[in-house]
Amino acid sequence: MTRIIAGFAGSLGLSVPKSGTRPTSDRVREAIFSALESRDAIAGSVVFDLYAGSGALGLEAASRGASEVVLVERAKAAADVCRRNADAVLRAAGRSARLRVRVVVRPVASFLETSAPGVDLAFIDPPYDLGEPELGRDLELLAPLLTDRAVVVVERSSRSPEPAWPAGIAPQRRRDYGETTLWWASAAQPETPSQPE
Repeated sequence: MTRIIAGFAGSLGLSVPKSGTRPTSDRVREAIFSALESRDAIAGSVVFDLYAGSGALGLEAASRGASEVVLVERAKAAADVCRRNADAVLRAAGRSARLRVRVVVRPVASFLETSAPGVDLAFIDPPYDLGEPELGRDLELLAPLLTDRAVVVVERSSRSPEPAWPAGIAPQRRRDYGETTLWWASAAQPETPSQPE
């Protein structure tokens, strides 16, 4: 069973869509969030969970201190599961929490085209059969929305090539977990022109 691992909603069970998604394993989520917490990348962050499926990645971030989470899923059945899971996490947060969770039922590219900058953390966990051109377009659309401190985590099959990183996103490292590969990246810092002496 998929569950929230830690934070105020720790051990809360999450529903998963009956078909069409591939939930991130607890082991991989634990690795992701351990790395994010060591970077202090979660507390107060604005999070996009793209190709959300059950919403487990974004909702884990919510449970650990993110201030705003947007779960983007084009499949209505999966988006309905995201809504139920988000409601359960918000109930666990209680009334005093300053947490905002939205579920958006749209294709990822369409959502990103109309989004405002300010994203601190982005999870991109598309179906393994999503083509590299589509993933590249998503990354291009995401790049101008990232804050200076932003972290991007892309989950792919270990047989998939490295994503085509656009200007604005700097690849950091790759980690393999069996059939799953995590590609870590950050917002690329613009180069400052050198001053003539």
